[in-house]
Amino acid sequence: MIIKSSVFPIGQIIKPHGVNGEMSFSFTSDIFDREQVPYFIFEMQGLLVPFFIDEYRFKGSTTGLLKLDGVKNEDQARAFYGMTIYLPKTFLEKVEDTEIELDYFAGFSLIDSEKGLIGVISEVDQTTDNVLFVIPTKDDELLIPAGEEYIQEIDHDKKIIYVRLPEGLLDL
Repeated sequence: MIIKSSVFPIGQIIKPHGVNGEMSFSFTSDIFDREQVPYFIFEMQGLLVPFFIDEYRFKGSTTGLLKLDGVKNEDQARAFYGMTIYLPKTFLEKVEDTEIELDYFAGFSLIDSEKGLIGVISEVDQTTDNVLFVIPTKDDELLIPAGEEYIQEIDHDKKIIYVRLPEGLLDL
């Protein structure tokens, strides 16, 4: 059985494409093209299920068309509409951190090199140009910039992001 903590998201099914079960999808990582990835994983009725890849082709730098084994018509393809595409974490070491969907970091602990543990990221706010990690506090929430210049290391196994934040940022 595949468990959620053993996978990470790389994309999403956008819509069916044509009548033969092909689907349009978006992706944040093309790891499936660089490595031999035989299947994608989808969450279906609460279970993570692998589907073998029949074929795919790129439409752009972040979109493509996908045909999965066993998906033979438009109705079957429509059942995948909006689903997140996952891969096993065994491929994670070959993926650049910039290729990972930012929502993946919800649940990670944020540790500053000076202040120590800041808290656990509850969500990633991508509504503005400056992406922010949202960390709930007793009274409110902290909004911490998710800029690469602050991130020193990411430990995917322990779900920890090590940062060096500018002095005074946490006092705002």
